[in-house]
Amino acid sequence: MAIAKAERLMNLALCLLGTRRPLSKRELRDSIEAYVEAFGPGNGASGSDDSFNRMFERDKDDLRELGLVIETVESLDGEIGYMARRDSNRLPPITLDAEEAAALGLAAKVWQQARLAGAASGALQKLRAAGLPEDVDPYGSHGALEPRIPVHEAAFEPLMLACRDRRPVAFDYRKATAAHPEQRHVEPWALECWRGHWYLAGWDRDRGAERVFRLSRITGKVRSRGGRYTADVPDVVTVRETVASWAGEVADRSARIRLRAGAGYPLRAKATSVRELGDGWDELEIPYGHGLDAWLVEFGPDVVVLEPAELRADVVDRLRAVAKG
Repeated sequence: MAIAKAERLMNLALCLLGTRRPLSKRELRDSIEAYVEAFGPGNGASGSDDSFNRMFERDKDDLRELGLVIETVESLDGEIGYMARRDSNRLPPITLDAEEAAALGLAAKVWQQARLAGAASGALQKLRAAGLPEDVDPYGSHGALEPRIPVHEAAFEPLMLACRDRRPVAFDYRKATAAHPEQRHVEPWALECWRGHWYLAGWDRDRGAERVFRLSRITGKVRSRGGRYTADVPDVVTVRETVASWAGEVADRSARIRLRAGAGYPLRAKATSVRELGDGWDELEIPYGHGLDAWLVEFGPDVVVLEPAELRADVVDRLRAVAKG
């Protein structure tokens, strides 16, 4: 069975690499002997179509895990095709010194709690095969360091794959000020982790603008949608700046708040000054950037905004919206 699967994957990879135009599922099914033997020609029964589709999706995912860049292309008549361009799958010679290998080892350790652990380990094995010096241990150079990025949200994996494949998605999202979630249609760009929370940056089709979504507020399943992206994907730096801004990490002003003593430790960590007021309250000066109002609402009655007035008004509006449900 292992040999048969390896042969099937190799034939699929050769078909995708050898074509000059996108091939549909039906064309791939009729071109690969293993598919024809298992399911018959592309005009078979619906039951065999379903079985073939499941196997094809698994095979495609396996090839991508192995590093093959497979493009999904929609034709003018709406038919989906697949191809693997040779220029996208050609890598230059890889040379790493000891410090670069150690950095990659630390990066791989980051994902040991996530599904990416296997992919990270596999990537290091491929680098070893590509010429990574035998006397360099990517994992052992900094054994005292154990970096971890927790990934608890169920939406992380499907969104990570959607970002990789440039595939539009839909999901139900509950804003901080809303009692009930609403459906969003998004072209995902990238995932970023800020202050221990994961955020998705992408193009919101319903609002016609870029938006950032906190993964912990996504409810239910992330559903794939067909079609191409309608908006240009910015470069990585721009996406990271967008996420940082919407997560409240970019501040150009200061805000003054009252905070109940013994509460709001994340706010205290960000404060530039803290002054005891007595009666169980402290006064803090904190950086004020986009998204601060939503963050302050999470602390409920433990926070009172003193200034600026616009921030106070935004927080009050959010609290009223939550109270109304």
